[in-house]
Amino acid sequence: MNIVNARLRGKEGLFRIELEGERIAAIAPQPSPAETTVGDLDAASNLVTAPFIEPHIHLDATLTAGEPAWNMSGTLFEGIERWGERKALVTHEDSKARAKKTIDMLVDHGIQHVRTHVDVTDPTLAALKAMVEVRDETRHLIDMQIVAFPQEGIESFEGGRHLMEEAVAIGADVVGGIPHFENTREQGVSSIHFLMDLAERKGLLVDVHCDETDDPHSRFLEVLAEQARVRGMGARVTASHTTAMGSYDNAYCSKLFRLLKMSGINFISCPTESIHLQGRFDTYPKRRGLTRVAEIDRAGMNICFAQDSIVDPWYPLGNGNIMRILEAGLHICHMLGYEDLQRGLDLITDNSARTLNLGEGYGLEPGRPANLLILSAPSDYEMIRTQGYALASIRKGRLLMQRTPARVERC
Repeated sequence: MNIVNARLRGKEGLFRIELEGERIAAIAPQPSPAETTVGDLDAASNLVTAPFIEPHIHLDATLTAGEPAWNMSGTLFEGIERWGERKALVTHEDSKARAKKTIDMLVDHGIQHVRTHVDVTDPTLAALKAMVEVRDETRHLIDMQIVAFPQEGIESFEGGRHLMEEAVAIGADVVGGIPHFENTREQGVSSIHFLMDLAERKGLLVDVHCDETDDPHSRFLEVLAEQARVRGMGARVTASHTTAMGSYDNAYCSKLFRLLKMSGINFISCPTESIHLQGRFDTYPKRRGLTRVAEIDRAGMNICFAQDSIVDPWYPLGNGNIMRILEAGLHICHMLGYEDLQRGLDLITDNSARTLNLGEGYGLEPGRPANLLILSAPSDYEMIRTQGYALASIRKGRLLMQRTPARVERC
């Protein structure tokens, strides 16, 4: 299969992309628009990119909003309470069916790499065992990383440490945490030391729900970053949410950024979820409740966007479309300047790949996997402006999804 009349990000002109088996064989400039032959795909002067990435979602909780009750306050903490009630109803097949339905949504929107957090504060680890099976059964659609996520804490939940270790033994790829939800600051710090020890010992990645609160005194990010720095693990460590940073004063943040840059850790922001959950204790002025996305990016650190939830106790909407998250995030974070719009797709492609440590398993280069998208616009700017979408998704050299655009007829 070949792709002709393709535009590539950051390059002028049209290109021809040759695929051989499951790999990209060659990428070469194309002097003029080419006619398609049998088996070719015509990009029609639109962008061809590596696949979109969903770096932070909770597949075990998707499609459960309102079961058995709705989150009426819209707060993070009521969401955790509602999930605690729904968790009691979880079955193996229920978890798998909802996750697979959600994965189909993600695939329809050009996503081929997913990192899912799975709640392991359940003595049966039912959801985790289901997600391990889903990971294996959907390899033809996506590459999945599973995070052992202690929704109700490591130190504050009875047997939390043992459950984390058991989750890793069963097959979790990433070690998670939630230090701001532990009962005390001391337990929060202790949980970070434990999870970093576990990840280092097992050679795993780290992704911590860190300071997901408006509380300016929630400062576990500095603990995580320092642990990553002294252990030399920064590139393998991610801080998700860090919404308290939106409430930190500038003097503290100036000192914090020095440590963050030295640590080399990654960041994930979930803009639609955070603007929904945070600021709930404010009247006016009301905080946006996001981390300092633009400032992190301007400082040369790695940050990406994620959906977090799809129709669950924390967020009642969502359809798998990561472009929706990108557009909303750029608005919310005051990132509609010229340069941001020219490279906006970084926040759902290259930056996400770096966060997931995909390395040479990702990207449009000869010899790399033939995983790519044909988009509906010729540039990052036009994709964002037109609320564009993936026209075709190719995985391992085979067509995975193809979309026929809606047609409008003026009368």
